[in-house]
Amino acid sequence: MTKIEHKLPEVRMTPIPRLAKGGRWRVEAMRSYSSNLLLWFTSGQGRITVAGITRGYGAHNAVFIPSGVMHGFEASTKVFGTAIFVPKVLGLPFPDMPQHLRIRDAAPQSEITGILSNLDRELEGNLPERIRAAHHYTGLLAVWLKRQTLLHLQDSKAPDAAQRLTTQFTELVEQDYHSGKNVAQYAKALGVTPTHLSRVCNQACGRPASVLLHDRVIFEARRLLRETRTPIHQVATELGFTSPAYFSRAFQQHTGQTPSAFRRSS
Repeated sequence: MTKIEHKLPEVRMTPIPRLAKGGRWRVEAMRSYSSNLLLWFTSGQGRITVAGITRGYGAHNAVFIPSGVMHGFEASTKVFGTAIFVPKVLGLPFPDMPQHLRIRDAAPQSEITGILSNLDRELEGNLPERIRAAHHYTGLLAVWLKRQTLLHLQDSKAPDAAQRLTTQFTELVEQDYHSGKNVAQYAKALGVTPTHLSRVCNQACGRPASVLLHDRVIFEARRLLRETRTPIHQVATELGFTSPAYFSRAFQQHTGQTPSAFRRSS
């Protein structure tokens, strides 16, 4: 392996059904990733929420989610496709904003299928220069996404005030979900009332602000309980709960299990 291959972090490709391994909460609950994420759906349908905006998705939909953006989506047993995680440090020209593209023409559908097939072959193979080749195929993927975004601009509508406010709220939640702030404090930071904030969140994604906030916090709690050995009382503290008992009640209300029972079942 060459020196440059050691320096380039690898892109990761995962079948979408595998994302839900260990529980559908892994895809349905609000969360974010440190890498950029492109979801290419090839069959099935459902709803996806990105930055507080909910839309339906189906076959031949490409959904791009920049790093650090809250999202979650329904993933039934009939949903298939590929998730491509692209480390932000690669510096490839992916968009700064989320994109949801419905690819209706056969030519761009075939084009992305070919790019992903070549990318997968390089990532799974052992040929010399495989990481450099994967980097370039990922660059082609960024070009494909940019091209399709430009082609879809004429059909897109500018987000309305409710969508803009909901997106701003989810950005603040992603930044401060561990702080213990409540909806009223987020609403104050956004210059609106809690009632108005919940109303626009309901309008944009069918869920009030409190549900979006609690969903993000509980996802992180599940992740910490399943993937780390952090003591439960410390998990409660890290996520801004005033006491372990309050954390346990909130977790059980949301998941049907106590934190200790969830950790044991994992």
